[in-house]
Amino acid sequence: MTAGPLEIIRTERLRLRLVEPGDAAVYLEILNDPAFIEHIGDRGVRTLEAAVSSIENGPIAMQRTRGHSMYLVERLEDGRAVGLSGLIKRDGLEDVDIGYAFLPHYRGHGYAFEAAQGVVAHARLLGIPRLVAITTQGNAASIQLLLRLGMRYQGTRVVVAGEPALNLYGMELSEER
Repeated sequence: MTAGPLEIIRTERLRLRLVEPGDAAVYLEILNDPAFIEHIGDRGVRTLEAAVSSIENGPIAMQRTRGHSMYLVERLEDGRAVGLSGLIKRDGLEDVDIGYAFLPHYRGHGYAFEAAQGVVAHARLLGIPRLVAITTQGNAASIQLLLRLGMRYQGTRVVVAGEPALNLYGMELSEER
């Protein structure tokens, strides 16, 4: 009997687990969703093979080197993959940031907020002292989620040279810093 993917976080309705190459189809769907491309960016991942490579060089590699990454979000009720959420360390940011992206059909059900709350709790357990988030200036739903999560607007920041400035939000997770 083979063990399933490693669960990292469990909330009332969701399970966040390591992304695996076998998740390439849903990963490809998320990365090519028009809202993902508009608000997060076009990753240029267009085939299952490219999605497998992106998973191996992205979440799997980050989990191995950093001890955290983006996780696949599944509903507990039926195991259906609904999106991604987790922790990312970007070269353009000093702190670890929280990220999330959900398939269109699963937006508006509170899954992103529930997953993000679990990710914040997980970041605390990992001893991450400060958590940030970035979002495009026009992404009202994401901005509302970050504020509800307890993050505070920190201004704008160019994260990748040559790209537009993004809104930066932050929160302290520990008293010491």
